[in-house]
Amino acid sequence: MNIVVLILGIYFALMVAIGVYSGFTIRNAQDYYISGKKGNWWQISGSLFATIIGGSAIMGTIELSQKTGWAAVWFLGSASAGLFVLALISERVSRLGHYTLPEMLRRFYGAKAERTATLLIPVAWLGIVAVQIIAGAKILSSLGLMTYSTGALLCGSVFIFYTLVGGQKSILKTDFLQALIIIGGLTTLFILKLNYVDPGSIPPLRPEALFHEEFTGVDLFFLLVTYSVTFVVGPDIYSRIFCAKDEETARKSVLLVAFLIIPVALLLTFLGVTAGDGELVSKGKNLILPGTAFLPPWALGLLAAALLSAVMSSADTTLLTSAMILSELATGNLEKKQAFMITRIFIVALGLVSMLIALKVTSILNALLISLSFFSGAFILPVIAGIAGWKVNGKWAFAAMITGGFTALAGKIIDVNQEGNLGNLVILLAFLLNGLILKFPSHKNEDR
Repeated sequence: MNIVVLILGIYFALMVAIGVYSGFTIRNAQDYYISGKKGNWWQISGSLFATIIGGSAIMGTIELSQKTGWAAVWFLGSASAGLFVLALISERVSRLGHYTLPEMLRRFYGAKAERTATLLIPVAWLGIVAVQIIAGAKILSSLGLMTYSTGALLCGSVFIFYTLVGGQKSILKTDFLQALIIIGGLTTLFILKLNYVDPGSIPPLRPEALFHEEFTGVDLFFLLVTYSVTFVVGPDIYSRIFCAKDEETARKSVLLVAFLIIPVALLLTFLGVTAGDGELVSKGKNLILPGTAFLPPWALGLLAAALLSAVMSSADTTLLTSAMILSELATGNLEKKQAFMITRIFIVALGLVSMLIALKVTSILNALLISLSFFSGAFILPVIAGIAGWKVNGKWAFAAMITGGFTALAGKIIDVNQEGNLGNLVILLAFLLNGLILKFPSHKNEDR
């Protein structure tokens, strides 16, 4: 049997088995939604790392490095910056939150704001789940094991199944294992690459390599505004914090992952900038990333498992979080008996819609940034204002979310399809409008 097929077969079987096992340990709603709120530092850190280093982050970084060189390190570097900021407020997030981000918004601004967030977040997050499926399908199809469509269906089906059966307990277990596989696979590739590549062909990492005409300080600013901030405020990120057994565990886990992402960002950018033109054409071997044609079969299988781990560990968390948010809207309270079944129905429905999107859209980086731009424009300022206790008017919070989200979405679409800074200026306008609406009129919340 082909060793790549064997490794991937074991990997998929293991993920399904963990899901089935976790399903037998579910005793109540808290077990399914936040793993009994018993997560220790290594479980929360592993799940948080695996969630952030998704297939979109890995392949997006390498895709960006093909265009901007070492400047692509800012992509995940900005994610790390967001986590350092989150570490400052993580204890308060853990104290204020329970199951979902919209619950926090209800506490800050009332029921109307919660309903608005409940409708908008799953829509935005469909793109994030779809991006992971796109990445998984490209991995499997590039190996020549199956078509892109079949790969999308296989990846989607596996993570939907173990999320459906085991909920958050399954996700924490699979994510921790997937985090180890990601680190092991990328480290192995890095070592093999160092031994393979000509040192003289490696572009030097100098200050001028981090900023140039292809990636300017303005580009970094907008990356921080639209991408980094989603790690300060994010339903998937907060869901990890809600699973932590205490506030100190949450803070330490966020800090650990913030530091860990920095070398990973450098490693991934190195893999991209050392993928020369001569390596882009495989002779008798299939590529899952540019510059990997030299890998022996066992290393190719390990790398494929690492990339699929990245894909599914991001998709499962986002999928469950979105389903919980919609279930809460439908039932009014996730503690209700019927909420458990409704959450599972939404897991299947959202998963299937994400697979359909993945079959139609194949650009990883653009799809990711469009979804995140919508989210950041809608929710960053309202959530930060609530956590910080700023004086805003909750009566207008829902309008701020809608206006900010759709304005930022329009800006990102313009940016993707048109040269210049018009799109970025529209994104800035989204934050400005969001903030102005929150401050008008500027007195205590009226609808709490």
